[in-house]
Amino acid sequence: MGKFGKAAFAAVLAAMVATSGAMTGGVRAQAPAQAPAAAAPATPPTARVGAAPLTKADVDAWLDGYLPYALQRGDAAGAVVVVVKDGKVLTQRGFGYADVASRKPVDPERTLFRQASISKTITWTAVMQLVEQGKIDLDRDVNAYLDFTIPARGGKPITMRNLMTHSAGFEEAQRGLNSYDPAGMPPLGAVLKRWTPTRIFDPGTTPAYSNYGTALAGYIVERVSGMPFADYAERNIFARAGMAHSSFRQPLPPSLRPLMASGYLLGSGPAGKFEMNSLSPAGALSATGADMGRFLIAHLADGGPLLKPQTEALMQRRTLGIPGLNGMALGFYEQNINGRRVLSHAGDTLAFHSQLWMFPQERLGIYFSMNAAGSDKVSGAIRSDLLDGFADRYYPAEPRDGRVDAETARLHARMMIGTYNKSRRFETTFLKVLELAGQVKVTSDGEGGIRFTPSAGLGGQVRKWVEIEPFVWRDATGRMRLAAVVENGKVVRFGLDSSPFMVFEPVSAALSTAWLTPALLLSLAALLLTALAWPVAALVRRRYGATSPLSGTALRGHRFTRAFAALAVAVFLGWFMFLQQLLSGFDNLGGQLDWALILLQLATPIIFVGLLGLSLWNAWLVWHGKRGWLARLWSIVVPLCALVLLWVAIGFHLIGFGLNF
Repeated sequence: MGKFGKAAFAAVLAAMVATSGAMTGGVRAQAPAQAPAAAAPATPPTARVGAAPLTKADVDAWLDGYLPYALQRGDAAGAVVVVVKDGKVLTQRGFGYADVASRKPVDPERTLFRQASISKTITWTAVMQLVEQGKIDLDRDVNAYLDFTIPARGGKPITMRNLMTHSAGFEEAQRGLNSYDPAGMPPLGAVLKRWTPTRIFDPGTTPAYSNYGTALAGYIVERVSGMPFADYAERNIFARAGMAHSSFRQPLPPSLRPLMASGYLLGSGPAGKFEMNSLSPAGALSATGADMGRFLIAHLADGGPLLKPQTEALMQRRTLGIPGLNGMALGFYEQNINGRRVLSHAGDTLAFHSQLWMFPQERLGIYFSMNAAGSDKVSGAIRSDLLDGFADRYYPAEPRDGRVDAETARLHARMMIGTYNKSRRFETTFLKVLELAGQVKVTSDGEGGIRFTPSAGLGGQVRKWVEIEPFVWRDATGRMRLAAVVENGKVVRFGLDSSPFMVFEPVSAALSTAWLTPALLLSLAALLLTALAWPVAALVRRRYGATSPLSGTALRGHRFTRAFAALAVAVFLGWFMFLQQLLSGFDNLGGQLDWALILLQLATPIIFVGLLGLSLWNAWLVWHGKRGWLARLWSIVVPLCALVLLWVAIGFHLIGFGLNF
């Protein structure tokens, strides 16, 4: 792997494990106690005082004043923006370079961008086409359409509606997801059958974003239609919408390859390779900005050539969400702003970062994509500010926030304090250990507000959240909201406003990194000192001609404990190095490091259990011998450290066998 792949993949996956900065969602069978207010109204305000004219000239002038500076400041390469209105292209613009080395400019009509998860909107459109043909039932067990079985959980099967709202309950999966090598792209059915990710939530109860779930829907499209997914998309979506420069094929067809933009981690850095996705219906689309504009036009025209009006209306209907926040439709999710209802979907590879927005009532759509992540992951903030700036300029509205009295605000802030984990997570595999750096904390600002550090703004500043309704907070300097679900006087989950396909839930005290991470670091430091003290003491004795005060069984207990302390630190260091290498590039996620994983899975229980047993034996020997107070104290410290390591290994699945992740 080159410098691009190692740095980029580690950064993106680490961000996903920790928090992508703007996550939300949630669904409950009934309204929670002390429920937040309903979501933003679908009916837009009539007053448009100060609105700029929505014309090509004005939009172009506004974009010229925003994007070139934003791209330069964020060290990005290029971008494309398309705005459609009332069935026509209002404007489509390219900024910066499709290829930096050759200074090739971005052309909205001819430059292809990788769409990543925006691909899902094509998949969901295909599903809805088959729904309106009566070939797929949204509420039928998906096993009826498959040639393998997805087990039920909680006595309930998965339905297509669950898949379209990311509420099937799958945990996150990464093995074999991406590759730079076409040989690493087996047929879709083979990928899905190799391993079904564990379902960690009952269907329909908890949104947990899932690439596997979307790919499963794409495979159902293949089986019901009788043709490969890429063929189906070309015949029934691209051809009907006029998307001549779009493809799910990996690698791209020869006619499209010269049009593909280069992707970058930084605009000033090297170009990366073409990123391929084995779960192709979830993330393999390549398309021009102009083609994505045509796709938006079709959906904004009551389905246009793609869907019947009643099917489009069903697809756009809010389906689930935490009250007080934006929610999920079927495939799209809400991004309501300034009293206007907006449906959206984003997509991110290592290098390409895209988003589309639809204002259904205004019959307006916006598509945006960048071919570089930029410094400090600036692509996400640029997208967010693009929507905010557009809405404030052309659809302004006065804020209508309420306030909660100071005493209640302080009480609710205290209720929110804690450590949380997101629903999109690794739960049953060894990658759960990434939670040691990935759990998030909510704190009080001491003034009745809360702080939630992962959701930083464009300048990297920490947001301060002010309570505007019971258990609904808004960013004090912006418009993003955060809302909690409270049951029996306790916060059971909360979400952020921008992505209603995930929630945050309290972490059990036993696995909370609030205490576990510092305990682990202290334990490793103490065991390292224990291991180093053995040779250091031996060298000192040799230097001064002294002999060891220990002999026989006491000496053996002393030496074995220190040897296993060294081995335990080495095993943990081995896991760290393995994870670093595993996550350094796509090429390591297809089983290339299985040998190292097997060795670590064999060594971990032997060394950690051995250390605990030997340190307890040594403590018994110390306390039954004539040893000083320091030796007695340290004989207790070492077993406690061993217990911490063993607890981490068990709780985060470093002890266990299996090659899936």
